[in-house]
Amino acid sequence: MIKFLPVGGGNEIGANCYYLNINGNGVILDCGIHPQRKGFEALPNFNLIKDEPIDYALISHAHQDHIAALPFLVKRFPYVKIVTTPQTRALAELTLHNAVSILKKETTKEQFEFYTHDEVDLLIKMIGYYEYEKEFLISSFHNNKDADIKISFHDAGHILGSAGILLNNNGYKIFYTGDINLTNQAVQPAAILPDTKIDTLILESTYGATDSSELSDWQNEADRFAKEANKILTSGGSVLVPVFALGKLQEILATIWFLMKKGKLSQVDIFTGGIGTKINRVYDYNRYVVNRVDKESELSIIPQIDYSQLNSADEFFKNPSIILASSGMMIKGTSSYDFAKQFIQQKNSAIFTVGYMDERTPGYLISKARKGDKIFLDNSDKPIEVKCEIKNFRFSAHSNREQLIEIVKKLKPQNVILVHGDEEAINWMGKKILKTFSGIKVYAANCGKEIVL
Repeated sequence: MIKFLPVGGGNEIGANCYYLNINGNGVILDCGIHPQRKGFEALPNFNLIKDEPIDYALISHAHQDHIAALPFLVKRFPYVKIVTTPQTRALAELTLHNAVSILKKETTKEQFEFYTHDEVDLLIKMIGYYEYEKEFLISSFHNNKDADIKISFHDAGHILGSAGILLNNNGYKIFYTGDINLTNQAVQPAAILPDTKIDTLILESTYGATDSSELSDWQNEADRFAKEANKILTSGGSVLVPVFALGKLQEILATIWFLMKKGKLSQVDIFTGGIGTKINRVYDYNRYVVNRVDKESELSIIPQIDYSQLNSADEFFKNPSIILASSGMMIKGTSSYDFAKQFIQQKNSAIFTVGYMDERTPGYLISKARKGDKIFLDNSDKPIEVKCEIKNFRFSAHSNREQLIEIVKKLKPQNVILVHGDEEAINWMGKKILKTFSGIKVYAANCGKEIVL
């Protein structure tokens, strides 16, 4: 018997964590925290699986909403074996240590006992890894041969090391897409799907509710970015670009540099900082061992100034410059949020958003504002007038909804379980799949609701 149970995430983007019981072999797919919640509410609900066998945790990639709860999982289930790609393991060492620092700022010990840097070091040593498309076997601790599963990772095209996960139990095949992208970015090339028919597809639905006409081709969007940025830079202003330190920073940094080298974008100082510069080195180190749009290009040799070394953000406005600062959604307490409060006051400068914004974040509020609007930040009673330009761009690291449907068409599953999307996204995907393909059963994942396959 095969059972699927969302332990976190499911019908939302955050705290992705899914449990599979395959003939007694207990497998966790991803183990993330919810970026918009605090304390226990940010974690997957491990109580849902407290009486289930927990043998393995397979991690699709190193974003916080897919990996940051791993230390809590290991505390709860100390015998779990963790496996991922070599690149995700390398990135996890950086992102999990970074998560410790963030949690200490946001969380009190009374809420829950967060993990330490020493515990992260031990956890990293526990993580096994396999390269893309190299099959390996995971066996239940109970030595039930019917529970043996052949596993392989397949390049998901989302960020470095990201993987779709193929599970084969006695010929029954399950494919979990993780976060998947079927188009090239500046650094990461498109995903490579497994060349086999799938019985059950666990499919992300991030852009299920988004009209694909709103998601422009990467190069077209890059050209639009350059055109708008040049207006600001040639008038003496600077541009703040909020980015996620893992994935988005590398892609936007490479895009900006290519535009400058081609003469499409004014050559100005580029500011970066924080963990993102360390992640750049991991990208460069792995450029010959994974798929990459241009294996010869190196992120670390792009001229960059570390904004953490500045005495004041006023330095950004002395000369035209582009600042890539995390977090991507301008969460309070992050560099991008602090810088944004100053950029808003600068009439000749701009804030350019480059990706998805959760409606509960300051980034969403700022992205919807226009020059002359008054917005409330810091829960202040006094509004701030927006004096800078605000432009929104979509450099997507996820497949659009038509591409997600193409995945269904190629893999020909009997069952599709829709995850990693809000209610509207999952509803659109479900209706489209049922209308397009006959004989497929479609399930919407809901936390705590078991699906028997």
